[in-house]
Amino acid sequence: MGDNELPDASALRFLVGSALKTARTTARVTQLDAAKQIGFTSGKLSYMESGVTAQNPDHVAQLMRHYKAPAEDVEWVVSLAVRADHGVLSTRNDDVWPHWFKLFVGLEKLAERLFDYNNSFLPGQLQTLGYATAVLEDSLHIPARDVSQAARARIDRQRLTGTDKPLHLVAVIEESILDRIIGSPAVMIEQLEHLLELMPLPNVDLFVIPTSAGFHDGLGSSFIQLNFAEARGIAYVEYHTGASYLQERTDVDLYTLIAERLIDKALSSEDTASLIRSRIAKIKSMEQK
Repeated sequence: MGDNELPDASALRFLVGSALKTARTTARVTQLDAAKQIGFTSGKLSYMESGVTAQNPDHVAQLMRHYKAPAEDVEWVVSLAVRADHGVLSTRNDDVWPHWFKLFVGLEKLAERLFDYNNSFLPGQLQTLGYATAVLEDSLHIPARDVSQAARARIDRQRLTGTDKPLHLVAVIEESILDRIIGSPAVMIEQLEHLLELMPLPNVDLFVIPTSAGFHDGLGSSFIQLNFAEARGIAYVEYHTGASYLQERTDVDLYTLIAERLIDKALSSEDTASLIRSRIAKIKSMEQK
């Protein structure tokens, strides 16, 4: 996110609401009792916890203190609520995203670290414009007229370079992704060469799980973990008709463990780079025949 770009208020409200609900359930306070503390109905508090409605920073502070949350937790949750008051409710390319994906776009902007496991195609933060366009051309979620704008929007979201606070990306992909020609051989060569250019960056860790590794925990579905400087992490799992934003500590801890196990299954950075170079050479040799 650029230095002069306001954060997405909906994403900030989501984080505030998640923190409020976690603190309340940890304190074993009912929604009705909590609502009475700030003169709300339980229904209105439910909207507040889901991030649907604006969250007054004074109400947030009052609730967190009622839950006897640690002082540092009160401070960062209130600070997020204050930032939400000054944020914006949409992003520049809001109209091209499926409605359930718009929240992810906002959260991605706020994330300090992102773990991305993908078993189908390269993570968005690593894609070239040509590769992104080819992926989105066959998407059921993006109308053909919006493909160009959506592909450019995906590139605009990338935060690995060109910023004072780059995103720390840890990506684990399947070897089969390197063998799947997306777009054309030329597009794929450009994409794989782009990966090699990004890998030396201190904020980029890319690992490939070889097909020979056999069964592992990630084969069920791809997922993303978002970690924030001022909020607890979230696991994001996408499916054809929407996405799940998992916030419960047990869920997040499970995905953290899966991420660690996937990295253990993967090749080292050096072997991953060698594998990518071999695929580039293979595609070029096929082109010359």
